[in-house]
Amino acid sequence: MDFNHVPQEKKTQFALLIGQMGKGILGFLFGVLIFGSIWGVSSSVPESPNFGPQLEEIPDVPWDYAMFKNVDYTHPATTEQVAYGRRLVDATADHIGPKTSKPFAGNNLNCSSCHLDGGGKPFAAPFVTVPSQFPQFRGRENKEGTIEERINGCMQRSMNGEPLPVEGEEMKAMVAYMEWLSYETPRGEKIKGNKFLTVDYPNRRVDLDHGKSVYIQHCQSCHMEDGQGQRALNSFTYTYPPLWGPDSYNDGAGMHRVITAAQFIKGNMPLGTTADEPLLTDEEAYDVAGYINSFTRPEKENKIADFPDRNLKPMSTPYGPWSDPFPADQHKYGPYGEIAAFYKAEYNLNKSK
Repeated sequence: MDFNHVPQEKKTQFALLIGQMGKGILGFLFGVLIFGSIWGVSSSVPESPNFGPQLEEIPDVPWDYAMFKNVDYTHPATTEQVAYGRRLVDATADHIGPKTSKPFAGNNLNCSSCHLDGGGKPFAAPFVTVPSQFPQFRGRENKEGTIEERINGCMQRSMNGEPLPVEGEEMKAMVAYMEWLSYETPRGEKIKGNKFLTVDYPNRRVDLDHGKSVYIQHCQSCHMEDGQGQRALNSFTYTYPPLWGPDSYNDGAGMHRVITAAQFIKGNMPLGTTADEPLLTDEEAYDVAGYINSFTRPEKENKIADFPDRNLKPMSTPYGPWSDPFPADQHKYGPYGEIAAFYKAEYNLNKSK
C-alpha cells in the first residue's frame, strides 16, 4: 500500500488503531509478568501461624488493670464506677471543671492537686480508710457530717465551686473510689500518714522575704514565677497547679491556713519529696507557706458562718471572728506561740494549727 496516496483522515484512524493494539499487547505482557512474580513469591511463603483469639481489650481505666484483680465487684462498686471516680480525682477539671458540661468546680485544679497520687500518697491527705471514718464531727460545721458533705466542703473551698448532687453519679463514683482504695484496711481505723506531716513552726512571724527565696529556689521551676502553674497538654487541667490567683483555691480553704499549708509542703514538696526524707526545714516550709498565701485568691462567701463554736477555730485561720484578742494579721502570719498559750490558759485547749 502506497501511504502517499492514502487520505490524511485514513492515516489518522490507522495510527490510532495501531496505538490501541500496542497498548493492549503491553498490558497483556505486564499482567503475565506480575502474575508470575506473585506466583513465585507466594509459593515460597509459609502458611500463617495460628495466633489464637485476640486478647480481651483492657478497659479504659487510668492505671494498670492488674490493680483491680482483688476488687470485690459487688462492694464497694463496679470497675467502671471506681475507674470513673479515679478519673474525677486525677482530671477533675476535664470532667466537672468550669469549662465542661457539668461545671461544679469553679477552678481548674484537680482533687489530686492536694490529694497526691490519686489520694494514695501518705501525708498528702490520702483517701485510704476515710469513708469508714464518717459520720465525723467537724468543727467548721460544728456537727457530725457525712463523707458526701466532706467532699462538698472541698468542692466549695479548694475547688471554689458548687456542691455535687449527693445522689449524682460523680459523688457516688468518688466515694466508690475511696472505698476501693480502702478495701484491704480494717474499717474505721486510720493509717500512718492519714493527715499531713507535723511541723514545729517557729515562734515568730512569717518571714515573707525568706519565703520568697525558698519559693524561687524550690517551687518556681514548676509553679512559675507568677505562681500560675503550668497547663497540661490537651486538657483543662494543670500539670503543676496555680498557687494563687483566680484559678486557685479560695480563702476559705484549709490550705489558706499557713500552718496547714506548711505541713503539706514539708511532707510533699518539691514534687517527689516524701515524709521520710523531707527536703525543706520546718522554717522553710513555714515561710514559703506564708509567702504563697500572701497573694490574692478567690473569696469564699459567708465565711462568718464557719466554726460556730469559735473556740474550735484553728488559730491560723486568717479570717475572723475569733475567741481571742489577737489581730487578723497575727492569725494569718503568726507568731502563734502566744495564741496557743492563750487557748490553753483560757479554755484548756491544745492548738497546733
